[in-house]
Amino acid sequence: MTRSPPQPPFFRAGPEQPASPVVLSVPHAGRDYGEAVMKASRVPLATLETLEDRLVDRLVWRAVQDGATAFIARTARAEIDLNRDEREIDPALVAPPPPAAGLVQSARTRGGLGLVPSRIAGAGAIWLHRLSRDELKRRVETVHRPYHLALAAALDAARERFGTAILLDCHSMPPRPMVGGVRPPPIVFGDRHGTSIAPALLDAAASAARRSGYASACNAPYAGGYVVTRHGAPAEGIHALQIEIDRSAYLDASLREPGPGFDRAAALIAAVAAALRDEVLREPPEAIAAE
Repeated sequence: MTRSPPQPPFFRAGPEQPASPVVLSVPHAGRDYGEAVMKASRVPLATLETLEDRLVDRLVWRAVQDGATAFIARTARAEIDLNRDEREIDPALVAPPPPAAGLVQSARTRGGLGLVPSRIAGAGAIWLHRLSRDELKRRVETVHRPYHLALAAALDAARERFGTAILLDCHSMPPRPMVGGVRPPPIVFGDRHGTSIAPALLDAAASAARRSGYASACNAPYAGGYVVTRHGAPAEGIHALQIEIDRSAYLDASLREPGPGFDRAAALIAAVAAALRDEVLREPPEAIAAE
């Protein structure tokens, strides 16, 4: 019996030619755990799945139906994290270790959540053995770089048509504890502390969340990762915004399956994408870029 060819590491949803200036990114919802990954893991699949932004790929369909383009990872975050710089590597994870001069050491890498995650809180080390340098190179060249090149091409095409393009990078976050009897906002926008998107566009996104019945915060505790850092260039007409949704707002009590708020969360993402689109179409590109 012949095996089916492996699925591509990500897929594009939406029109071939840009119908909206908004491009969605879903880098952490992949559920493709290959045989080699599972053989190398010292923890069970259920533990690897805790790294996912669970089912966020299924929250963007309304925005896609409304004209946005989406790039959705199939490859699991456990294999490679598309929201990390390809140099954010824990050298102890790779054999032989890559030259230290070419690495970026960050708090995320030190916490075990670099380009290839090495540890999971409460479960310890993920892998039975160190990763070969050749295998790391394969993952970068076949998954990470193609994903970001595809995002960049779509953003360039949207900017060419509309004068401005916006990347909405979609994530979810674990439920946060109440502070002083008050539950933190279920939505957190991240704009790299004011550097990845024009203020008018951020305001449009926050207003859309408020109209949808969601309180939101900005940059605390998530200010945006590599996706918005790499692609956000407001002075060049490409803006980028991260959105984090509390998992308890759309999943069931187990945080694994759709809950009663699932469709409402999908409508929220569509509303934010529509508000960003409408702000671009309302204002001339030079007005947004000048802010």
